[in-house]
Formats: sequence, C-alpha cells, structure tokens
Amino acid sequence: MTTRRFETFVAIDWSGAAGERHHGIAIALCSSGRAAPQLVRPGHRWSRPEVLDWLLSELPDNTIVGFDMGISLAHADAGSFFPGWAESPGSARELWALIDRICANDLHLSAGSLVDHPAASRHFRRHGGREGDLFGGGRGRFRVTERAQEAMGCRPYSNFNLVGAAQVGKSSLTGMRLLHRLEGRLPVWPIDPLPPNGSVVCEIYTTIAARAAGRRTGASKIRDHADLNTALGVLDSAPAIGSGAITDHAADALITAAWLRNAAHDPALWSPCGLTPAIAQTEGWTFGAA
Repeated sequence: MTTRRFETFVAIDWSGAAGERHHGIAIALCSSGRAAPQLVRPGHRWSRPEVLDWLLSELPDNTIVGFDMGISLAHADAGSFFPGWAESPGSARELWALIDRICANDLHLSAGSLVDHPAASRHFRRHGGREGDLFGGGRGRFRVTERAQEAMGCRPYSNFNLVGAAQVGKSSLTGMRLLHRLEGRLPVWPIDPLPPNGSVVCEIYTTIAARAAGRRTGASKIRDHADLNTALGVLDSAPAIGSGAITDHAADALITAAWLRNAAHDPALWSPCGLTPAIAQTEGWTFGAA
C-alpha cells in the first residue's frame, strides 16, 4: 500500500495537566511540499474537548495526525494491563472505554478518577511518594514500542509513571479518553489498519522527530525561532514565520509536523518488525519507532 496519499500533516503536543485550558497543547499543520508548518490558532489556549471538536469538524481530508502521547498501556510483559484486577480489559479500545467510564464525571477529559481508583491505583506511581504495590518498581512497565524507542537511543517513560516533568502518563490517560470519543470516526493506527484513503490518527514521540532534525536526546527542546528554523532546514522545510522566543510545546509540534511530512511516506515505518497483530490490538505502537 502506498502512503504517499496524505496531503496534510498534523502534530499535536498534548497535555494531561489539571484544569480546562493548557499552555502545553499546541497543534501544528503543514501541507505537502516544503512550505513551513504553521500553528493552528496561534496564541490560543486549547482545552482537550476543543481539540476533539477540531478533529471531528475541521480536520482536512487525507490528513495524518500525530499525537504526542501513549495510546495504550503495557500489556505484553504481563499479559494484562492491570494484572490481578478482574476488570482489566483485553484490548486497547476496551481500555479506552474503561478509562472513560471510570472518569465520566471528571471535567475537561481529565483522568483523576482512574489513578485514584482502588484497584487501578495499585499500578501507578503517583505524587506524594504514593507508589502502588503493583507498579513494578524501577522505571515501571514498558510497552514493546517503548523498548524499540530505547533501542533507537531515546529515553521513554512508563505510562504508569505519573511523576516528574518528563512523564507522559497523565497525558496518555487523558488522550485515551479523547480516542474513545472519536468513536470510530477517525481510525487510530495500528489499532485500526491503515486505511487506503482518508485521515488517520497515530501516536508520535516528539523526540524521534527532533533527533531526525539534528537534535540530541536530552537536548531536544527548542525555545528559539533560530534553533527552530535550523531544525526545520534539516527536515527540508522552509523556515517558520517569527523570531525570538517560542514555547517548546509549539516548537515540538512544528518540527514534528514537518517530520511527519517526510516520514509518513516511508512504508517501512508502517510495518515495524516488533508490531505483531496482538501488539497492535493491545499496546499499539509509536509511529517512527523502528
């Protein structure tokens, strides 16, 4: 199957922070060719439900959308998302539904009720030194795709870890509520197969894009337009408009949109060696993780 059908490339830097609107959410978009990526609604403080509405009502046709979050939890290592819990679901879609049901009363697509749930909380590392007895110790449990990221030289975090500035657990859990509410209206690869046409959502890791743009792991964040445009140049993109300071969230989104424009056309990235049918249905995968 050819993947050179995508016409628009979107990267979303996501946030699991508390509250309604978030500095940490940024959406960048670029078209085919070399035109510079641009922010969608620059300066706007997005809410998570607004992003969902944008995806469902304003997303251009034939778009690949990369979300900087984990679309599932570790499963292959223990044969279960939540070992020992009778309600532990058997697939990623069932996991999304479980999270959304438990968190139905949590505002702004937040997920506090899950991490405080008597059974689920045993598997998470939470603030205040609260580490569940089933967290697993050390850095926590990892998905197969996160082990692939490590092999590339990245430094992924377990989605069961909710502590620290670099953790992605909170954003992943809130993102799974959004994915559940897509209700099949947008396919989510690889849980859904890559369709022959139309748009698709996938998980991305902005560090992979930054490394492709010449940045080092551990020094991938960009907060200046000059550095941003240097990175975009490595990705064969025209420079972004603007000068001076830029938030790292906006820079991450802009660089990753430009990277997606190149990477989405690589058939090998849609068929990584570690992606089995079982992994696709339970843990999902990070697009770009070899």
